[in-house]
Amino acid sequence: MEFFCYHRDRPDSAKLREDLLEAHWSYMDGYAKELIARGPTFGDDGETPSGSVHIVDLPDPAAARAFAFDEPNYQAGAYRDVLVRRWRNLLGRTMWDFPGGREGGNRYLVLGLGSGEPADLVVPPDRDDLIAYGPLLSDDAATWVGTAALVRATDPDTARAVLTPERYADIEVHDWQFGGRR
Repeated sequence: MEFFCYHRDRPDSAKLREDLLEAHWSYMDGYAKELIARGPTFGDDGETPSGSVHIVDLPDPAAARAFAFDEPNYQAGAYRDVLVRRWRNLLGRTMWDFPGGREGGNRYLVLGLGSGEPADLVVPPDRDDLIAYGPLLSDDAATWVGTAALVRATDPDTARAVLTPERYADIEVHDWQFGGRR
């Protein structure tokens, strides 16, 4: 089962995250085979960390919650909240398989929080700039609750356009970059 986890930073937690970087990476090393995508998001200045995305394949919702809440930054109080949702990998690949590679162009997390009937359940026709894409679902995968995508785009508005705006209660766009050890 695939899960989308988004840890949102507490204000002024950058120093704590920096101090815990090796512990975070070591923790993620234990999930290397399960990770589909990972990486930090950044605030409006493009430099200050604002959160951390992990898309991971785990046996069940309990394992996903353990993954999200046992993470060293969470345990130390660096995060203000965590979103954990079932996710379906519509591209069928990991971020490391993205043909565009780790570098070049702006990268974004686009997070559409659903309202009403499901939307964007099919990969958009222009998939060359999609790094990861899929619906957010309830624990039992029966209810659509939104869509999460990692996108290479020229700007936030272009990234946002990957989703159908009127079908969401809110769409968030965050600067994002490939995570992990180089």
